[in-house]
Amino acid sequence: MEKTICELFAGVGGFRLGFDRLGTGWKTTWFSQWEPGARTQWAHKCYVAHFNDSPDMNGEYHTAEDIAAVSKEAIPDHSVLVGGFPCQDYSVAHSLSSAKGIEGKKGVLWWQIRDTIIAKKPPFCLLENVDRLLKSPASQRGRDFGVMLACLDQLGYIVEWRVINAAVYGAAQRRRRTFIFAYKKDTAYAQRMSACLPVDIISQQGFFATGFPIETIEKTCDTSFPADLVEISDTFEFRFENAGFMKNGKVYTAPVKEIEETPTLLGSVLQANVDENYYLTTEDMAKWAYMKGAKKIPRKSSNGHEYVFSEGPIAFPDPWDRPSRTMLTSESTKNRSTHVVSDPGTGRLRLITPVEAERLQGFDDNWTDTGMPPRMRYFCMGNALVVPMITRMGKVLDRIINEEP
Repeated sequence: MEKTICELFAGVGGFRLGFDRLGTGWKTTWFSQWEPGARTQWAHKCYVAHFNDSPDMNGEYHTAEDIAAVSKEAIPDHSVLVGGFPCQDYSVAHSLSSAKGIEGKKGVLWWQIRDTIIAKKPPFCLLENVDRLLKSPASQRGRDFGVMLACLDQLGYIVEWRVINAAVYGAAQRRRRTFIFAYKKDTAYAQRMSACLPVDIISQQGFFATGFPIETIEKTCDTSFPADLVEISDTFEFRFENAGFMKNGKVYTAPVKEIEETPTLLGSVLQANVDENYYLTTEDMAKWAYMKGAKKIPRKSSNGHEYVFSEGPIAFPDPWDRPSRTMLTSESTKNRSTHVVSDPGTGRLRLITPVEAERLQGFDDNWTDTGMPPRMRYFCMGNALVVPMITRMGKVLDRIINEEP
């Protein structure tokens, strides 16, 4: 089987870079990146600057276009569909045109992934989402992930998932993300795994256990889906743990404890004596200290209910001797989540630089220095993957693909 990838919601190319670093012949046949409402498609421009554009089957370019407007049948064939997509409302309802049809919420990108899978039937899928996906929405815990798993089950896929904290596996950032690996039931890999018990797939022999070894697994719990996707959307609730497996509509899940590796420390990615515009001003210092500090603030809701809003302190400045906190798209703006560090050269407090943001995600230095404004460089990194985690997964996929006919 050829090592070919289609990359949806590509950002600045984290999936592609992760696979390219393997040097084992992976080829991206097509990608899609489009930021709704953006006047300039900065992430797409960055991706193209590094990898060039990809023509579709008709020789026209559609990589910087709303994926909903792209003909899924025109997407080139591929062996692995990859993509990092946002956590949204995955609820469905019966369509008006057919009692048997379903209709997802407009603009929810999961349905674009589903449509691509229906059209192209890739043997393998590797998808990424935020860790809270497993517990959303708050009013019906597990519903959204249940809808996704049920969709994949109905399309003939077996699924593994794992919440991976990048710092536990050697990265410089404590970034927790849900990764989903799905494979068609007619693959050679599925045939090999059919001899394994679900608990062994989760703990030792599965895709994620192979690339991200675990120390212990607690007792698994399981459930089955209702037959109707709309019924899942309306009534399904389940506690999905940080690891799991799904086959033929039966879900097995368990909390796992990782075998921790030596992390990369924040101090090791910092530059020294950076440009003056990154430093905090004396006038702003009190505001930064307040934002980072603990608070208990009396508040009143719109219906008159009185309560106390409270939040704990955030280290100020961020310590050098551990991995960084999770970086958000708001990085570098004046808010509580923005990293503030002590410059190794001057000792003064400052924001992290765009290069340091790239290092925290495992990109090459100046990866986003492709003409985009500094604020967008932070935004793109806040949206990005931790690239070394993808390279680890690629090593496992190398072995899987090599054994396919």
